[in-house]
Amino acid sequence: MSRPAGPALELCRSSTERTFMSPEVPPPSRRAVLRAGACGLLGAAAGGCGFMPAKTPDEKDLAPVRARVDGDLVYFNWADFVDPSVFKGFENEYGVKVIQSNFDSMEGMVAKLNAGNRYDIIFPTAKWAQRLARGGRLRRIDHTQLANSQAVFGKHTYFTDPWYDPGSAHTVPFTVYKTGIGWRRDRIGDLTGSWKDLWNDRAKGRVFLLDDRDEVLGMGALELGLDVSTGNTGDLNRITALLESLRPRLRGFSSDSYNNLLNGNALMTQAWSGDMAAMLNQAKDPSVFGFAAPKEGTPINSDCYAVPWNAPHPGTALLFIDYMLRPENVKKNIEYIGYPMPVAGSEKIYAALVEPFPECVVSEDDLKADLFFRNGSRAAEDARDTAWTHVKAG
Repeated sequence: MSRPAGPALELCRSSTERTFMSPEVPPPSRRAVLRAGACGLLGAAAGGCGFMPAKTPDEKDLAPVRARVDGDLVYFNWADFVDPSVFKGFENEYGVKVIQSNFDSMEGMVAKLNAGNRYDIIFPTAKWAQRLARGGRLRRIDHTQLANSQAVFGKHTYFTDPWYDPGSAHTVPFTVYKTGIGWRRDRIGDLTGSWKDLWNDRAKGRVFLLDDRDEVLGMGALELGLDVSTGNTGDLNRITALLESLRPRLRGFSSDSYNNLLNGNALMTQAWSGDMAAMLNQAKDPSVFGFAAPKEGTPINSDCYAVPWNAPHPGTALLFIDYMLRPENVKKNIEYIGYPMPVAGSEKIYAALVEPFPECVVSEDDLKADLFFRNGSRAAEDARDTAWTHVKAG
C-alpha cells in the first residue's frame, strides 16, 4: 500500500481524557474533542429551540442565493480540517481571502452563532444540522448553483433526502464516518468482531471508551439490541448496568484513540474510523493494528457544509462548497484528514488510504442501516445526560 505523504496526521486538537490510572498524557489527536458536542446536549435545543440570534431571520435571510463572489470567505470549522493547499487554490482562483475561525465542540459553535457572530460557512454534524435548520438558522441551498453537486446527490441517494435535512435543503454532506474498535493485533491477536470484544481479558486495564455520551451509550444499546439513540429510562438502566460490568476493565474515557493506540496506553479502544485511517500515516508498522466494525452495528455520522442565515457572503460560501467538491480537491482533503467524503469517484482514493483497515470504508449498506444518533425530546436528552453522568462517575 502507498500511504499519503501529506500531513494527514499533524496533531491539533486538545484531548478530553479521564483515566483511572495516571498514564503519560500524549499529544492530542486530530479528532480529540470532535464529538464533544454529543455530551450534555443542551436539551432545550432539541427540536430547534434554544437558538437566539441577534435578530429573528425573515424569508429573505433564509432564501437561496446565487453562487458568486460577494466578499471574502469567513470560515468556521474544526481546526486543521481542510488541506491548506485547497484554501490557497480557492483564494487564488476567486481573488478572495479565507478568514478562518475554529470551534472545539458543537455547543461552542452554536454559542458563537447565538452571540451574533457571523460566518459564511459552518460544519455541523447531522443532528446539529437538524437543530439549526428547524430553528430557522440555516439558509437554503439551491443545488443547481453547485456544478459538482451531482457527484454527491447523484451517487449517494441517502443524502438526497437525509433524516436530518429533508431534501438536503440546507446542507451538503462534507464527511461521513463510522465508530468501531481499534486494537493492537500484536498484543491481543484477532477479535471476534463484536462489541463484546471490549470485555476481552487480554486487554483488561488497557481499554478506552470514547469520551462521548452518544458513542458510549450507543455502543451499549447496540450490544443489547436497543435503539442507538434510546431515551427510554428502562433501556438506559440496562445500558448503564452493562457498562458498569465493563468499568473494571477500563483505563479511562478518551477521544484520543489515535495516540492511545500508537503509544501503547490502549490495547483496545472505541474509535472513529477517520482517526484510524489517519493513524496509518504515523504507524511504523500498520500490521500491528486493527480496526473492526462490530457485527451488532456501527454508529454512522456525517459533518455537513451549511450557510448560516446571517452569512455576510453567502455567494462566496456556495463557490467554496462547489470548489471543495471538485475531484482534485476531494482527493487532497481525504488524504489530508483521513475522513472519507461521499463524493462519486473518491471511493478508490479512500479504499487505498485504508487498505490495512478496510472496515473504515462507509458503504451504502452502512448508510441504509441508518444508525445515526438522533435528536430526542427534552426528557429523552435529559435521561441520556443522567445515564452518561452515572457511567462516567462509575
